[in-house]
Amino acid sequence: MIIDAHHHLWDPTRREYPWMAGEALSPIRKPYGLAELRAVTEPAGVTGTVLVQTVASVSETAEFLAVTGDLVLGVVGWANLTAPDIADRLAELREMPGGDRLVGIRHLVEAEADPDWLTRPDVRRGLAALADAGLIYDLLVNPAQYPSVLRAVDALPGGSFVLDHAGKPGVPSPDWTKWIHELAERSTVVCKLSGLVTEVSWTDWQVADLAPVAARVLDAFGPDRVLFGSDWPVCELAASYGEVLSAARALTTGLSSSERDAVFGDNARRVYGLP
Repeated sequence: MIIDAHHHLWDPTRREYPWMAGEALSPIRKPYGLAELRAVTEPAGVTGTVLVQTVASVSETAEFLAVTGDLVLGVVGWANLTAPDIADRLAELREMPGGDRLVGIRHLVEAEADPDWLTRPDVRRGLAALADAGLIYDLLVNPAQYPSVLRAVDALPGGSFVLDHAGKPGVPSPDWTKWIHELAERSTVVCKLSGLVTEVSWTDWQVADLAPVAARVLDAFGPDRVLFGSDWPVCELAASYGEVLSAARALTTGLSSSERDAVFGDNARRVYGLP
């Protein structure tokens, strides 16, 4: 069983994706739907996925919930955490078709100019509402926001957090290494082994380039708190779906069979409460 705990779908002909602007991202500026997802996951032996939001849009989340089923097992959608009626908005998402597959919420925090966005009172109130609703919060952050991540997690001991793309360290710095170990001390946080190929050279990366990040993540969190994710189709800027999966397998060769089962499926099912 392989569960891809992090991928996307999008259609630039129907919706604006501000983060996708610029020539560098033009190769992936095209529609990726359920058919394209099946075309890459079936040959790879992937049996289930978690579909993750890409824009601040309730309508996108509704569309994602509608495609859940035998392949897409869960959706990490979007909701306005700062809304005073956030609890009601989460309830509305769950009442939509496929709403029982809503497993978490994410916001593109990395794009926020405020390094302390996560610790704003209105955001903290929203995170508390997520915890009350039994939903995960996926953390997509940049290095300037690392300190606020620790404070936000500490302020919500009853919450559950998933760090996307290992915090996007690129080449692991001493600051990131210290932070990732500090974050792993918080038992309410798990980490995705995802998005690594686009953090190094897109044209000539090797598995060895990804190994320092993977090793530190596995050392800090342990195999029972690490989830495999492809970050497809973003990964196609640097690698095919199959190449990403192959790299992840190579990065986890030192694990036991049961530990690899955990990273490649069991942890995602447990953490996100997948069916």
